[in-house]
Amino acid sequence: MAFDIDMIKGFYAQLGERVEAARKIVGRPLTLSEKILYAHLWDKTPTQAYTRGADYVDFAPDRVAMQDATAQMALLQFMQAGRPKVAVPSTVHCDHLIQAKVGAAVDLAVANKESKEVFDFLGSVSNKYGIGFWKPGAGIIHQVVLENYAFPGGMMIGTDSHTVNAGGLGMLAIGVGGADACDVMAGLPWELKFPKLIGIKLTGKLNGWTAPKDVILKVAGILTVKGGTGYVVEYFGEGATSMSCTGKGTICNMGAEIGATTSTFGYDDSMERYLRATDRDDVADAANQVRQHLTADPEVYANPENYFDQIIEINLSELEPHLNGPFTPDLATPISKMKEEAVKNGWPLKVEWGLIGSCTNSSYEDLSRAASIAKQAVDKGLATKAEFGINPGSEQVRYTAQRDGLLGTFEKLDATIFTNACGPCIGMWARVGAEKAEKNTIVHSFNRNFAKRADGNPNTFAFVASPELVAALAIAGDLSFNPLTDTLINSAGQPVKLDPPAGDELPKSGFDVDDPGYQAPAVDGSKVEVAVSPTSERLQLLDPFTPWEGTDLKGLKLLIKAKGKCTTDHISMAGPWLRFRGHLDNISNNMLIGAVNYFNEKTDLVKNQLTGDYGPVPATQRAYKAAGIGSIVVGDENYGEGSSREHAAMEPRHLGVRAVLVKSFARIHETNLKKQGMLALTFANKDDYDKVREDDVIDIIGLTTFAPNTPLTIVLHHSDGSQQEILVNHSYNSQQIEWFKEGGALNIIRKSVKA
Repeated sequence: MAFDIDMIKGFYAQLGERVEAARKIVGRPLTLSEKILYAHLWDKTPTQAYTRGADYVDFAPDRVAMQDATAQMALLQFMQAGRPKVAVPSTVHCDHLIQAKVGAAVDLAVANKESKEVFDFLGSVSNKYGIGFWKPGAGIIHQVVLENYAFPGGMMIGTDSHTVNAGGLGMLAIGVGGADACDVMAGLPWELKFPKLIGIKLTGKLNGWTAPKDVILKVAGILTVKGGTGYVVEYFGEGATSMSCTGKGTICNMGAEIGATTSTFGYDDSMERYLRATDRDDVADAANQVRQHLTADPEVYANPENYFDQIIEINLSELEPHLNGPFTPDLATPISKMKEEAVKNGWPLKVEWGLIGSCTNSSYEDLSRAASIAKQAVDKGLATKAEFGINPGSEQVRYTAQRDGLLGTFEKLDATIFTNACGPCIGMWARVGAEKAEKNTIVHSFNRNFAKRADGNPNTFAFVASPELVAALAIAGDLSFNPLTDTLINSAGQPVKLDPPAGDELPKSGFDVDDPGYQAPAVDGSKVEVAVSPTSERLQLLDPFTPWEGTDLKGLKLLIKAKGKCTTDHISMAGPWLRFRGHLDNISNNMLIGAVNYFNEKTDLVKNQLTGDYGPVPATQRAYKAAGIGSIVVGDENYGEGSSREHAAMEPRHLGVRAVLVKSFARIHETNLKKQGMLALTFANKDDYDKVREDDVIDIIGLTTFAPNTPLTIVLHHSDGSQQEILVNHSYNSQQIEWFKEGGALNIIRKSVKA
């Protein structure tokens, strides 16, 4: 039986009425995305039509999901809100703080010891406030959510950018910062600019070596890492319905890599099969009663150009397997072109590691298809030439895959079975030799491949592919190997060709698990104590941020002018820094250490205008803070791309940065800055980026009349005595301006509770 079944049935009971009301107001047939959005309005029944890409709208999500690295800050904020219990069903999943090193049993034991303080904190907070808690080893948040909580037509927010994975079960699931999660858990509306819509029509059917992963790798190549910003991506067509539910999840998962708000598919037979296989007959039965409301109106898919802002069509029958990378998930290369591209660009051809897993590709189907390649290798006398690692997505998947012999097959190829956790995907990988920073190639089935992300080595060329292609390349040990056409030499000296992968959408004998790793919260948590030691290095209770002083901001120092790609990994690194995610002051020592300084092309080396010396970014900013001087960060395009981690916004706020001025923002990061009371500004003329000099002292003028749709003025005071004025834009609405004035959205929540 499903979790929260009464909530789900209650939503379905009102869905038809709300969809019909929205259809009348909008005056035309509705896409699936619009149905879900209008059905989740804070004011319940729709009363007006909203303009895509323009109107800010208040929504009422059905649930909240948090992973352990981001849950710490989200729950530290929630503890300040003064609420006795979460207002909507919420869960915490311990998957980020487990390092992949030796193998599952050893690595999990080490994590439980090293992060005991954090896990105990998260468990006790969850117990106190009515939050479901998934223990370390239970699985990766998004796989666990898909197996237990996702439901067609629902809306969920989560403190991880890959929350969007639940679109594989027909949800609108959206990654947010912890402050947004705090709002919803406190019973407040959640605000989102009504998204534009991209429709992707899938024709034909996947065949041979092509997998669902290749769909999103192709889409990423088309739209780039920011082409989906401000959009919901809705997939449809015969190709969509022919695909498995977990395959759909893979596609939605990597929608985060194109900057999309989220991605989704209409409810179909594959979703019903998955619900029933994961012991949720009650959800499937309820969804079947409102099936017509859980997909777009027929006219939409018949004439999509009339209903979507952008249309892309992909013929799955002609789609080729892809490898995306290195260093960015949108550099898409068909497997047939990889040898040519690798040689031309000097990419190392020798594959050192093949890694399968992460929230993107760790389902039973993924493991079974990859295992079919591994079994061929064993049967045909082949061995892996690269090292091989597997991260199952959940304890249910692991247990079932172990029972069915899939993991045993991998182990026959000397694969290491890591914990059911994120591991290498988010930099929690103790890779031997990475410290040498040697140029090398790895292939993985993860979602992101930014420099340093997996192993901390800036010279690791990481390529993203399907699990089955990763398995083939790990066996070949050669990036240029094309399993569709090439042969390998086996131990007997014979040429061997790998057959296309085969696997099971769902386990033939059903899923099974001994202990899934779930801990239900106390019925009454009022007596539960949540202790945070004042001397802890891992956890720190939060102090409210200071409200705006009521004046224009003058005399700000330029902290750094970041050049090129500046993701949340650059602003607040993961890997070894994950251990400080619950301690704002300690983790602030990684602020912007990965950003490239425009003026010297180096990382973590900026000019201190007080001394004239060059030093680390955090230390320089701490010097400004100690002197009572604010600062400003300047950045390039799509600033804050990547993870939803709000630490990338909280660290600058904590250390005294007052504004971030860039050419353009990634959606989640811009919202995170606003929530923390920061100024998130964009150049009205992007060429004005070039006017910012290293020694500039900067004023922000117009804050005393700060209003929506009204630009502000930046005055650049240059060291030669000259000055320049430039216009800067912002996207603040009236409510968000109040966040700025009050010093952050949480201060407003706290006031409302006291009132």
